[in-house]
Amino acid sequence: MPLWKCSVCGFIHEGIEPPDKCPKCNAPREKFTKLSEQEEQLVIRSRLSNYLHMRALVLLQELLEIAEKGIADNLDPGCYKIFTEEKEFALVTIQKIKAELEAHMKKGKWG
Repeated sequence: MPLWKCSVCGFIHEGIEPPDKCPKCNAPREKFTKLSEQEEQLVIRSRLSNYLHMRALVLLQELLEIAEKGIADNLDPGCYKIFTEEKEFALVTIQKIKAELEAHMKKGKWG
């Protein structure tokens, strides 16, 4: 199925023809351009990894909340150390994923 990209907002539409108007920004049909076969393949190929990164972000946010509660509880030095390490891991990994997703977007691996 062909992919069409809105030149105004970047919305990707799948269909034989572009929509009459963009579902996201209401731009007219003329603002859609058909992606080349190579561009389509990049978008399609990247969907699984992008989805997995987004799922990981949700889990890392949950880990961050757990770690912060553990730090606040401060049961003993061992627990405090582990929760502090978990928090640092979550924060760094979240930023790494954001940077990777930004790189995907800049390379057309998004949509």
